[in-house]
Amino acid sequence: MTIQGCCAVLVRSDQCFRGFEEVWTAMISANALVLSALIMFALTLPAFSVGIRPAQADPVELPEPKYEGKVSVETALLERRSIRDYADETVTLTDVSQLLWAAQGLTGPSGYRTAPSAGALYPLEVYLVAGKVASLPAGIYRYKPRGHEVVKIVEGDKRSELCTAALGQSALREAPVSIVVTAIFERTTQKYRDRGYRYVHMEAGHAAQNVCLQAVSLDLGTVVIGAFYDDDIKKVMQLTATEEPLYIIPVGKRRR
Repeated sequence: MTIQGCCAVLVRSDQCFRGFEEVWTAMISANALVLSALIMFALTLPAFSVGIRPAQADPVELPEPKYEGKVSVETALLERRSIRDYADETVTLTDVSQLLWAAQGLTGPSGYRTAPSAGALYPLEVYLVAGKVASLPAGIYRYKPRGHEVVKIVEGDKRSELCTAALGQSALREAPVSIVVTAIFERTTQKYRDRGYRYVHMEAGHAAQNVCLQAVSLDLGTVVIGAFYDDDIKKVMQLTATEEPLYIIPVGKRRR
């Protein structure tokens, strides 16, 4: 092949490459636009939070929590006991509101909560298993700190099923309500790695103690329960795959 022929081939090859490059660039740009649109759409979904399902019902706004009480912190610490026997009475929605706020309620516009959290990542989710609550139908509700409201995720009174999943501990069947604390570990471990598992368990303890002390101030009895079959609890609560149950806290009026 002559030199002129070689040059002609190189020119045509260069033109083909440039054409391919233009097509490839256009394809990448188009795919980037599609991906951006999908991400923006996902961000508008109510469930765009690690491990949380979309709301299944309209939220129920809770009464505003009170920030002053008649029982001092010292008295609450002194009188806290594990109470497993409850009177067959309903609890008020106001009391439920106060208990949920004590567990994970907001304490200001910054988004900080009543229980400390490593890195303010808040891996805990709090649920209410309601059986006998004034002005609130029986069911399982997820607490939403921002907005101080609950959303029903399971219909009906599930206290007996919760009791069975927790080795038949009767306090869960007799209590008018139980608070279930779960964790989405990934929220914390994605930053703190293996150490994050410790931080999540610490945080669950903080939240549970808050509930216990708040119960004393409301003249209610409670006990913390950690013995249960995880998979059975997840089934009763209809938890997501990334969510793990850590604590169950039955609450009710003390049997006199």
